[in-house]
Amino acid sequence: MSKNTVHPSESSGSTRREFMSSAVVAGAAVSAVAQTAQTAAPEKPGAPWDPNGRMGVGINLEYVRHADKSLAWGIKRAGEIGYKWVEPCFLNGRCLLSNAGYCHVTSMDTDPSVIKEMCDEAGVQISGLSSHSDLLSPEFGVLYAKRGLQYARALGVKVVQITEDMYPPKWLDETEAYNLMRINLRAIAESCEENGVYIAVEQHGPYTGKIDRMVRILSLVDSPWIKCNYDCGNTFLSGSDPYEMLEAVIDKVVHVHAKDISVKQAEAERGKVTGTAVGCACGDGVIDWKRLVARLKKADYRGVLSVECGTEDEAVRSLACLTKVLQELDA
Repeated sequence: MSKNTVHPSESSGSTRREFMSSAVVAGAAVSAVAQTAQTAAPEKPGAPWDPNGRMGVGINLEYVRHADKSLAWGIKRAGEIGYKWVEPCFLNGRCLLSNAGYCHVTSMDTDPSVIKEMCDEAGVQISGLSSHSDLLSPEFGVLYAKRGLQYARALGVKVVQITEDMYPPKWLDETEAYNLMRINLRAIAESCEENGVYIAVEQHGPYTGKIDRMVRILSLVDSPWIKCNYDCGNTFLSGSDPYEMLEAVIDKVVHVHAKDISVKQAEAERGKVTGTAVGCACGDGVIDWKRLVARLKKADYRGVLSVECGTEDEAVRSLACLTKVLQELDA
């Protein structure tokens, strides 16, 4: 077993120090990412996934956030469950709990080679880099997104997600909000082209959660690098129809969050929130997966359905559900 896959509760003090020193090489990692982005030729937009025309099933590492599990543990366990794709979460800066292995969210100061080694050992690939920055923040949004795009390039990942603040400041009116998003997306799109990585806008807030607003956001800047990370669960909770939303953004979808919503949560929260971190197991909630997958197949989507659930048991059942749907629809 690699030292990077040892769970904190099973490791000695020296193993913790080895993990921290090997997994976080801040200056070197930043330099390597920047150099890669500047010297490598950018790739053109296109299908970033399976050339055989098949969808894949992955899982967001949020499925292990209920316990003190590290990124390494979560990636390893995902491979053991049977997932071929993972979607890790990265933050900009340092976190003591993350460095010590008590949290799956990991710093982008981590040397990309460490992350690649974890995935190689687990037999998985990264479908998208979850380093959500804020489309409505002029100070934070662009800088964080650019860092995420550079880090994704170093990892060989094609997608980075972004959304707006779920609770925008009250002084920000709609006109100013769209102007801010246009300015931010224009700057981000330039970095996308430089790095050959898509920015995928996700439904998760008061603007992205509504169909007409989401369509407007995706058309604010004319760039082939601005895409959609379609989240059916967040769309449903926001009060929008998830199938109508998919139809409206289908030509832009480059990554999918497979998030089901339990009947209990739907009854309690629909129309009152604009999204949720994780849902229930796929197949246990309100989402019609055959309907969604059939539409994605019709649109020639060849990407990953990245499960967003809250426990390992839900991860197991979600994989079984989506695998069955893909097989039945030959998708």
